[in-house]
Amino acid sequence: MAVTAVTPTARPAEQFFRASLSLLVLASILTLTSTGKLDLLTSLVAPLAALHRSYRWWHGHPAELSHRAATWSLLAYLAFFPVDALFLSRFFVGEVANPPLFALLLAVVHFLLFAMLIRFYSASSDRDALFLSMLAFAAILAAAILTVDTLFFTLFFCFLLSGVATFIGLELRRGAAGAVSPAPERQGSERKLNRALSFAAVSVAVGAILLGGLFFFFFPRFSAGYLGRVSFSPSLMTGFTEDVELGQIGEIKKSSAVVMRVETEKPIGYEWLRWRGIALTTFDGKRWSSNQGGMRRLPPSANGWILTPEPALKANASGQTIHYTVFLEPIATDAIFVAGRALSLQGNFSGGTTNSFAAMQRNYLFADGTDTLTNPFHNFTSLRYAGISRLPPRDAAKLGASGTDYSRDITSTYLQLPPELDPRIPELAREITKNANTPFDKTVRVEAYLRTRYAYTLNLTGKPGQDPLAHFLFETRAGHCEYFASAMAILLRTLGIPSREVNGFLPGEYNDLAGDYIVRASDAHSWVEVYFPGNGWQVFDPTPSSMEGGSGFLTRLGLYIDWMQITWNDWVIGYDFTHQVTLAQSLQRSSKNWGESARAWFDRKEEDGKRRLKSWQLQHGSLGYLLPLALVLWLVALRFNVPVEVIQRLRLFLRLRASKSIRTDPQLASRLYAELLRILARRGVSRGEAQTPLEFAAAVNAPQLASAVQEFTQLYVHARFGGAPCDSTRLGQLLEQVRAALRGRSRPSH
Repeated sequence: MAVTAVTPTARPAEQFFRASLSLLVLASILTLTSTGKLDLLTSLVAPLAALHRSYRWWHGHPAELSHRAATWSLLAYLAFFPVDALFLSRFFVGEVANPPLFALLLAVVHFLLFAMLIRFYSASSDRDALFLSMLAFAAILAAAILTVDTLFFTLFFCFLLSGVATFIGLELRRGAAGAVSPAPERQGSERKLNRALSFAAVSVAVGAILLGGLFFFFFPRFSAGYLGRVSFSPSLMTGFTEDVELGQIGEIKKSSAVVMRVETEKPIGYEWLRWRGIALTTFDGKRWSSNQGGMRRLPPSANGWILTPEPALKANASGQTIHYTVFLEPIATDAIFVAGRALSLQGNFSGGTTNSFAAMQRNYLFADGTDTLTNPFHNFTSLRYAGISRLPPRDAAKLGASGTDYSRDITSTYLQLPPELDPRIPELAREITKNANTPFDKTVRVEAYLRTRYAYTLNLTGKPGQDPLAHFLFETRAGHCEYFASAMAILLRTLGIPSREVNGFLPGEYNDLAGDYIVRASDAHSWVEVYFPGNGWQVFDPTPSSMEGGSGFLTRLGLYIDWMQITWNDWVIGYDFTHQVTLAQSLQRSSKNWGESARAWFDRKEEDGKRRLKSWQLQHGSLGYLLPLALVLWLVALRFNVPVEVIQRLRLFLRLRASKSIRTDPQLASRLYAELLRILARRGVSRGEAQTPLEFAAAVNAPQLASAVQEFTQLYVHARFGGAPCDSTRLGQLLEQVRAALRGRSRPSH
């Protein structure tokens, strides 16, 4: 019989290989574009180009580019690369810690995507496929530098799955290149092969993820290298700096980007909860700034916690104490956001990816006279830190009796007014508080007046001119939180009440699934802190409430996504030695509890079984002793493998009476032949290890067996090795003849 070599178009699982390689390229490109760090043109063109080539390749179209054209295209792009790195990519950098390095990285990513697409459009050999797989892996590495989002993990699993499938298909193609047997022609065989390969790829990918997860959680943590300490985020939210102009926070609030997540495990029942950032003391009519000098360095204590200055610890000794963990996204401010009065903080503020105890010992923070905490290492990378704060209560009776005994430092700093203050502002302050006697009463009056007489809006109308505060108070009578806070602070200062503006964030949306507050850029907020002797600084917020809560399926889905994100940040991105200790302790407690629960459960079931057995025996008299006898018989049957033989014979019986396609399957001939060997071996006729089926049949010389065994063997050999259909009906008849012949003999001879 003549045989033909396998041609390239007739290679096994060709469609499987093409689909796998196309998905590999597409997954790597989508992983890069999903980071959000690439420009819009690249993010749209690259996936569409990969989809176009995948569609054409799936339908059998040849490569669009020759190898020569692909080589010249890459050389031409190399000449264009300096222009991209020095000029074009700089337009997409934004505000990052190292703009030249980020621009160079973007240019390298552009070149990588271009090389991958050129190779994809010119791929025609297994070598091209291998090189394309290496480029796809390089794209995944680049994406790992640009993002730490949970979406990366999902796309990475798709890349891993398609990568395993690609190399399985590539190995099949390489193995079939020198084969002399034809490829399977039946469409059903090709489908079965594709299903088997898909199952193998999924199994290997899932196994790799599980095994890698075990290694990740149990291997020691090491600090990242240089790239782990460099931020490649192209957009840092601005607006919280030492100098804040009226209107800046209004621009921030138009964004819904997540700024931070604060894990508290349960909602904090505190009306004046705010995530405090920076406090500002000086107002020139348009801009707030802070003139607090003498920044104090706060080093970590022996246990790694950074304690705040003593005045902050002693002030407001009464009040609720809370523990929380902050996951802060990269932001263009050095401020550390805390709740209420911070007592102590712990975290790796240097921005590295390892939150080890040694890294925490090298951290420190700065604090100024306004209790503002700043990070000298900058917040250009994602930070994770824990905090303990006290939330001072608002005791109206105590605050009303605080008096006006202000120190010189307080009055010189917190009663400052702009050089050119509109005279209508002090007059308005006196009008609002004409019936109030104490500073606390006056403060409450001003807060209520602004809340009820003015409207909240992010869309300011008209030109504020040289005095935006007077424009807000007497003309537009509408604005956002910065105008309300500035108005209240200046109105109180004209009354001789020390006050300051504070910038930070509202609590945000509480996610009961993850036990955290989701704080977005739209939660950016300004409020006022007022000083009361003997009680410290108290929070007042004159801005009318404008919070709108969402509901429905999409809102709930967003909460689930946030839960996944905070879990990812806490147990993957921020996973360190502390987490390992916590995990080990949790596993120890859980395993101990599970072991005790399992033992108790088995003990209960054992006692319950004994009690039921005794009760059944008593109720059924002598019949109750049949159960132990049946158990003994069952153990004897197991000893001599009777259940297995019964099951095998039943399965064989069912297959012999199945559909024609199953009854003619050559594999059924192998099962029947195995049954023949088993029957003969039980009567002492065993096949030698070196004997072929035909040699064994010739060696059976018993008159009653020889003819049946030899005919059976001929049918088996033709079906198993000759490609003939299995004659299961005749094989079954011959098998029964052999059984009948053996029953008539005490012991057959050779």
